[in-house]
Amino acid sequence: MAKFGEIINVNKPVLIDFYSDWDGAENSVDTLRDVAAALGTTAKVIKIDIDKNEILADALRVKGNPTFMIYKNGEMKWRQTGYQDANTLIGLVQQYV
Repeated sequence: MAKFGEIINVNKPVLIDFYSDWDGAENSVDTLRDVAAALGTTAKVIKIDIDKNEILADALRVKGNPTFMIYKNGEMKWRQTGYQDANTLIGLVQQYV
């Protein structure tokens, strides 16, 4: 994976879904695809597996699954743990476009 700083240090919102395959994946890939399609090039949508990126998850204190974060210009703008529907995520990201 690219360095986390490079991923979040951009001039558009970055929505990150920290997830794990063992949780039953309430927040499906389809939901994030819908979010990415609706936002187009105005934002990035990224999934990060916390089991494969334990050091990063620990550094960011990701305890719940899924945990969503929105970054812009390297700064965390929003964070929430638990299922979020596509429309909610789209609305939240659009606040930072």
